[in-house]
Amino acid sequence: MTPYQCLEPFDWAALLGLIQSEFAGMEGRIDPPSSVHRLTAGSLADPGIEVWAIGHPPLACVVLTPKDHALYLGKLAVARSHRSRGLARALIDLAETRARALGLPALELQTRVELFENHCVFKALGFAETGCTAHPGYARPTSITFRRPVRTDPPCSLS
Repeated sequence: MTPYQCLEPFDWAALLGLIQSEFAGMEGRIDPPSSVHRLTAGSLADPGIEVWAIGHPPLACVVLTPKDHALYLGKLAVARSHRSRGLARALIDLAETRARALGLPALELQTRVELFENHCVFKALGFAETGCTAHPGYARPTSITFRRPVRTDPPCSLS
């Protein structure tokens, strides 16, 4: 399955439903609660970000936000029914292609300290832990930042 950029007109409500459904497992596990509660279909259509998906209706997605030092990956979600099929890897590879096109040297993302399984997945995908941050009002770290350099040459494919 090939990633595509979500552009108007698009079923933003379906995409929001995917994200909310796949982030629901964090309820009660993370503190403070996820920012997914503030996400709306309208905010996903923001022209300052790129939203990419796989499948019709969306089975996987990622929100890309260019920053000065890296391309930030947010709200990476894969439908439970389609996990372990390489969809997250395909979206991260796409993010690397976009970062290269934008002249950005790295990919960056954050995950909550409580989500150990996510830490393992991102490390397996070539990301390294680069720091911790705390949400406002918290004295302890609440998120871990992961970063992966963008390869200057895309990997060769043998087909």
